[in-house]
Amino acid sequence: MSVAMMQHSTPQNSTTKPVEDGQVSGVIKGQNFPDIPKILPHEKVFPIQIGSKLFRLSGASISSDAPSYFSQFFIKEMKQKETTVGVRTLYIDRDPTTFQDISRHLQGYHVHPRDSGHFVKLFADAQFYGLPRLISMLFESEIFIEIGHRPFQIPRDIFSSPGDSPNYFSLGFAEFFSSPSEAFPGLEKQGLLRPPPIAPPAVPARSADVFAELLYMLRGYPLRIRSEEHRESLLRDCRYFHLRGLEQKLIRHSIAYNPKRSRSEITLRLEDVRQSGVEFVVDPALAEFTPGSGWVQYARPFVDEISHLLILEIGAEGTTIDLRTMRANFVGQTKARIASLFQVVANKMNMPVTQPLGLLMMSGGASSQPPSPANTPLSEDLVRVRIEKETYISLDGEQLIWSDPSAQEDHDYEDLSTPNGSSNPNFFIGTAGDLRPNTPSARSIAESSPGAGVVSNHTPVMGFPRIDGGGPPPRKRRRQDSVEEHSEWVVKKGQWRLRVQNSPSTKAGFEIILMAVTLEAYSGELGRNSRRTFLG
Repeated sequence: MSVAMMQHSTPQNSTTKPVEDGQVSGVIKGQNFPDIPKILPHEKVFPIQIGSKLFRLSGASISSDAPSYFSQFFIKEMKQKETTVGVRTLYIDRDPTTFQDISRHLQGYHVHPRDSGHFVKLFADAQFYGLPRLISMLFESEIFIEIGHRPFQIPRDIFSSPGDSPNYFSLGFAEFFSSPSEAFPGLEKQGLLRPPPIAPPAVPARSADVFAELLYMLRGYPLRIRSEEHRESLLRDCRYFHLRGLEQKLIRHSIAYNPKRSRSEITLRLEDVRQSGVEFVVDPALAEFTPGSGWVQYARPFVDEISHLLILEIGAEGTTIDLRTMRANFVGQTKARIASLFQVVANKMNMPVTQPLGLLMMSGGASSQPPSPANTPLSEDLVRVRIEKETYISLDGEQLIWSDPSAQEDHDYEDLSTPNGSSNPNFFIGTAGDLRPNTPSARSIAESSPGAGVVSNHTPVMGFPRIDGGGPPPRKRRRQDSVEEHSEWVVKKGQWRLRVQNSPSTKAGFEIILMAVTLEAYSGELGRNSRRTFLG
């Protein structure tokens, strides 16, 4: 606090009371304290009246936290009087109860705020009186705040973990948690008669129980997640208080070592992927055949020291797969997130933006473009997918064994020796000439209908190799590339690896292929309806 401010703050009706030379309680006449600067005579007594109560403090006490409002006032008085005898009593219209604690601080006692209300009063008056040591002590003390009408004392070093600072407390309550020299930001201190009224910091709209659990985790203790609703409550308040490091520890994920692939894998939901965690790593085994090919890996920001092979979980029935073209279409937020992720991967590979800047500006910018993977260098609008024989598939609630078409020696011909004339063991031909999933329930329905097992010679089918290896050599016919029925799956949940490889069909010469790991899908409305449940 400046001298000019203190001079303007000095009341005009200060009274004058004589001080007897050497009359000091607890201080021997002529005694000095070497650790206290001699701003005022240590052995002299100076009267200060706060509100209705008179305080008498020694020069040593006032000098112990100076320069201050008090030291500047009495230095001026001594210069005018040229002695300590007859100096005026300093009168200040503030709360004497709060000043009782401040006087204890000046006398050398440790003062600790009791709650947020007490902290605010001490902080405001310490700033008003210009007590630098008390201000510094309060600045370094715990954060006193009410969350959901429950008081909390938060150690400042609890936010020392990566990603947890700056946060809501350092940004939202800057007048309390800024640097000591920046109290009351934006307030003109010149001529200030009293500090502005400050309400104790409080966040009544958040849950005290949830915040207590967040503090428990910030202290380094593990917390048992009781349910997904419990996890979402914790994550919601993590984002509210801007605790990004703790948020990454709480998100649903799985990290495990895959001995078949000799690498660690992280399973993560699409909505939890953050740009800073995405990496592209060239795979030497793939690059030997297709230079520059590799996999997308991920490391949780602020948490993981190394990256893992990313297995991306996509849910919310936001994916449909066309089995004729082996392309996936995404809808709604899922499509926007996929497009954003593909662009991040392209940026990590230092690929140029596919759309010219001039065209983007003429059309209103990139934000005006409908979200689509086609807006990225690594895909068309329909994303290429691949299902392998190791992929676990639940189709209409039943496991489906998928055979790998890449193992077929002659891709121009297909095996027709499977039951009902379908070369693909994943499907069979129904009585109406339609292609049906090869599951027990689907076959039961077909066998109960007249004419079950009749094959239409004009039925378009999709060929895959046999996996039993028995029987006579199969008959072959040219593959027909269209399927009339059950050619599209709706994926309720799917887990995918992201493989990047050479492709002449994209502008950048590379393409992201979604390699299916696990799929839970429906072949039609009947399969979807069979999984419905009644509300009650």
